[in-house]
Amino acid sequence: MLTKEEQERYNRQIILPEFGIEAQNKLKEASVLIIGVGGLGSVSSLYMVASGIGKIGIMDNDTVSISNLQRQVLYREDELGLSKVEKAKETLERLNSNVEIITYKTFLTPENAISIIKDYDIIIDGTDNFKARYLINDVCVGLGKPFVYASIGDYYGQVAIFNFNNNSSCYRDLFPNYDELNNRENKNKGVMGVLPSIAASLQVNEAIKIITSTGSPLINKLLTFDILNNQFTTLDLKPTQKAREESLESFKKLSL
Repeated sequence: MLTKEEQERYNRQIILPEFGIEAQNKLKEASVLIIGVGGLGSVSSLYMVASGIGKIGIMDNDTVSISNLQRQVLYREDELGLSKVEKAKETLERLNSNVEIITYKTFLTPENAISIIKDYDIIIDGTDNFKARYLINDVCVGLGKPFVYASIGDYYGQVAIFNFNNNSSCYRDLFPNYDELNNRENKNKGVMGVLPSIAASLQVNEAIKIITSTGSPLINKLLTFDILNNQFTTLDLKPTQKAREESLESFKKLSL
């Protein structure tokens, strides 16, 4: 139950139509894992903590560099060279001491993915590569966890909810060919500084909708946006049995 201080803190959410104290209590009882606290994760973690999610895991093994500061707004100049998850935890706890923040000073790997992801209700993608997203997807399908995806580059972004349930689309429905993606991936692409903030804010909003059963989440939908020309488009995604079977097969190999 919410304390008096929490009711005051979250009042602007509680008074929203179709939200109320019941929805805020659901946030307090929920747990979310943010994989990667770079451009996407540094923003999503701030808004997750501010919204009142009860338990938040943050996972990364990177350190703060000068080139991060153009878009990774969680960090400061005097934190250069320091662990992202450690500095993130310090800042996030100063924002909201009511939230339990657990750090994982590691990258996501086939060896640790299941043991970490299994403890959370919703997984937020803050990664920047296809390999990690396939791993997140396959573990989420195997464990039955919703996966809130985002991808950004240049002036463009996309957001979706994968594996909301056994009948919804997964990442392999959007990108069925891993080898093709791996061959064409550009590891040095630029990004407009505000772009990850937009994508990450949308991710947080989708996670809150899932937890509180409000609104219309992006289930079997892909939201794409172009901030250079102010164009937002929602596309339909069709779940396939093939994609789910491939995800489960991959998961079984991880769990052996």
